[in-house]
Amino acid sequence: MVLRYFLLLFLIVILLLGRLLWPFLSILIFSYLLTSMFHPLYERINRRVSPLIASAITCLLIVLIVFIPLAIFAAALSQEALHLYEVGKSAKIGMKLQSLQSGELYGKIQTLLQDFGLTVTPETINEAVANLTRRLGLYLYDQASAWAANIMHFFINFALMIMTIFFLLIDQERLLNYLLRLSPLPDDQDRRLLKKFDETTNAVFFGNGVTSLVQGVFCGIIFAIYNLGPPVVWGVISAVLAFLPIVGIGLILPPAAAVLMFRGDIEGGILVIGFYVLITIFIEYVLKTKMVGNQAQMHSLLVLLAIMGGLNTFGLLGIVYGPLIVSAFLTLADIYITSYDKYVKSGGLER
Repeated sequence: MVLRYFLLLFLIVILLLGRLLWPFLSILIFSYLLTSMFHPLYERINRRVSPLIASAITCLLIVLIVFIPLAIFAAALSQEALHLYEVGKSAKIGMKLQSLQSGELYGKIQTLLQDFGLTVTPETINEAVANLTRRLGLYLYDQASAWAANIMHFFINFALMIMTIFFLLIDQERLLNYLLRLSPLPDDQDRRLLKKFDETTNAVFFGNGVTSLVQGVFCGIIFAIYNLGPPVVWGVISAVLAFLPIVGIGLILPPAAAVLMFRGDIEGGILVIGFYVLITIFIEYVLKTKMVGNQAQMHSLLVLLAIMGGLNTFGLLGIVYGPLIVSAFLTLADIYITSYDKYVKSGGLER
């Protein structure tokens, strides 16, 4: 009777604690993930200095490697979006539409559209492109402005995350041992599950990071070759957007191809579209899922479904949450098969 009362009271307190920490769930999860990723570096530094200094140095490196590039990206995006809006507003697109008017391709497009009762002139195309450019620039600028407006909120969360990482680097092993003692599962199974979480997290960040960097570099090269804008800025923007499956660089390369075609460079536009299709199929659906799947020991199709399902359920954070949930299921299923299946089938648990 006493045990039941204690367990009920303990469950209520756990639920209240969960409700208390719920607003900080994403911060705590990402703090733990970043701690796990940078813990080997912390251990190397800790061999020469005290744990407090080693943790402080590691946190400083996290700021330099992770957060400062994000701040620079937000500033660059704001400037480029404002420039894009001004270009669309002034309608100085600079496209060679008049040269297209006498071209064979333009004539075929006109004939095709006239069959549907549509008439397209260089003026209407120029106006449509100007409107699209203006709207896209305004949207990006609004997003950047929203980030700037929430700068205080960002710094509070950022400070909380760094503080959490600072203490986790020092006390991670002690915290894990405490949680393992609370868990009813054997310690080896708990550690197996935690190890799988670390492997999956590293695989997701490494796979997405490498493939996004590759896509960003290629997009930057395209922007440099065809003089479409600052290659470094758009390369960084493409790399960040490449973290999003399906959409990704689709927000960058198809509009860039349209700009080339309206300039009169039909060949260049077709090449950019072809490159976009190739890189989407190969990198997004083959290389990325293969890299994550191999490291996390998960089938490529399951990785793709986990990321897509995670995005649909949790938003952008689903890129990490989805594979983590699937890896937890696979690990627990494997533990069940190896440790408990025979007892369930023999009725051992009932006895």
